[in-house]
Amino acid sequence: VKGITCISNNAGVDGFGLGLLLETSQIKKMISSYVGENKEFERQYLAGELELEFTPQGTLAEKLRAGGSGIPAFFTNTGYGTIIADGKETRQFGENHYVLEHSLTADVALVKAWKADKSGNLIYRRTARNFNP
Repeated sequence: VKGITCISNNAGVDGFGLGLLLETSQIKKMISSYVGENKEFERQYLAGELELEFTPQGTLAEKLRAGGSGIPAFFTNTGYGTIIADGKETRQFGENHYVLEHSLTADVALVKAWKADKSGNLIYRRTARNFNP
């Protein structure tokens, strides 16, 4: 599989997880809140081989939640006045300014959990409990 648009809160590390997909040039676009520790990601991005869309962590979680709930878009004040808002619709409600964010939906989700039952219920451990479904 090639040409993957990957939605993840980070780009992983070299030689593990998403790093393995990056090594084989399977990812074409990354939607992420942090990409700092993967040298292969950095190389591909700087060479123009990989597209990047930065999204604040909470906004990324809400974009996925909204997509799963059938909500096409929402306004958030996070990112207003920064590069995150460039090219996006903005509006003022009262005294505050907001950025329109479109929700995200995915065709496939790869989820790592500590334990699962036969019904598909998952249990996460340690920090994985922080940012999982």
